Amino acid sequence: SIKEMVLSERDCSEILIQIAAVQSALQKTGKVILEEHLEHCIVEAIREHDQKEPLDKFKDALAKFIR
Repeated sequence: SIKEMVLSERDCSEILIQIAAVQSALQKTGKVILEEHLEHCIVEAIREHDQKEPLDKFKDALAKFIR
């Protein structure tokens, strides 16, 4: 883990590369989750004419994700 790399005093560039890899993986995972939510939950809400609450929740989640 990154914590272990820091504690064992690994080279800073190696630690930064690991951090970048973790950030990239988390971004990709978040993107997949947002896409799935959009494709399933939002589409279903539109079909059921219950758009406001699901869209508000989606906008809130998206705003937090892209910060």
